[in-house]
Amino acid sequence: MGNPAVCDAREPGFADVAVYLLSHNNQRRCTRIWPNSIWWEVFKDDFDIGAAVTSRTVDSAADLLRAQYNSITAENEMNPINTQPSEGVFTFEQADKIADFAAKHGKKLRGHTLVWHNQTPDWFFEAPGGGPAGKETLLRRMRDHIHAVAGRYKGRTYCWDVVNEAVADEGEQWLRASKWHDMVGPEFIVRAFEYAHEADPDALLFYNDYNECNPAKRDKIIRLVKWLKEQGAPIHGIGMQGHYNLASPSIAEVREAIEKYAELGLVIHVTELDMSVYAWDDRRTDLLEPTAEMVERQAELYEQLFSLYREYRDVIRSVTFWGAADDYAWLSYFPVRGRRNWPLLFDAQHRPKEAFRRVVRTAGAEA
Repeated sequence: MGNPAVCDAREPGFADVAVYLLSHNNQRRCTRIWPNSIWWEVFKDDFDIGAAVTSRTVDSAADLLRAQYNSITAENEMNPINTQPSEGVFTFEQADKIADFAAKHGKKLRGHTLVWHNQTPDWFFEAPGGGPAGKETLLRRMRDHIHAVAGRYKGRTYCWDVVNEAVADEGEQWLRASKWHDMVGPEFIVRAFEYAHEADPDALLFYNDYNECNPAKRDKIIRLVKWLKEQGAPIHGIGMQGHYNLASPSIAEVREAIEKYAELGLVIHVTELDMSVYAWDDRRTDLLEPTAEMVERQAELYEQLFSLYREYRDVIRSVTFWGAADDYAWLSYFPVRGRRNWPLLFDAQHRPKEAFRRVVRTAGAEA
């Protein structure tokens, strides 16, 4: 079978893009690469359907993004290391490319992320003459950075993941040990929300974290959000990242987490959803494609997740996947570098997987 190329065929049920394949006898035949259902339209009365993108995938997955998603998030291009690599030197080219794509194609744009222990350059924390920066210097730099970045995209990003992953993963420790926390204390989280609200008063502001369904960490996140509200921080929502796998968390744990977060009276966004075909402790590297059992289990779990999300659509207003299709997935580099993974609902050729078909059926549509 030959390589796909664009053709002009329009048949019932085809989306805007069709391809033809040249078979061995050079006969031309058309086949659609998109399903009958446009994903975001199926769920338009429930929540937005988004994808994380890079400055490369807005090109390589442009057709898929235009057709199937109505929201995008910059994967890393808006993070501090990529927007202000040295003090006062801003590099917005890659972030602008993503924002321009969203504007051109009428997609909502989620901002990600303003304050994080990771992907923040060292100069933030260093005094001009050497040694660690003082608290006031660090907070000034934080404010300047947030005002520059959130201010640049004001009116284009409708929301921001303001602070990312500030809660400790394990044990009794509440907040993660980080330079932000060590040098400022918990106050840095409050200030980040205040500065973001100053920069863009109309943006919805989120705290975003992973392992958010683990009961111990979930309760720490709830403690943090309650504390932020007590401090008067302008927090509007919780980002449930949703990095799941075929073994965990259970659907019951996801349900309990949603219910407990909903009790806080904030909006919930699922911000980084994917589903690894490997359990966390599975380090095998021999698979060239997922097994039939993996494909079926993934489809089953995604179906259960979206049925659950639809139950709580009054508080869940957005579901964003951490990627558009399996040809580019961060899980192919983590936790085992270079190992193929297939965590999303479109395959490496941007064709809908069985999981996609199951998901759209939860809303009464056919793929």
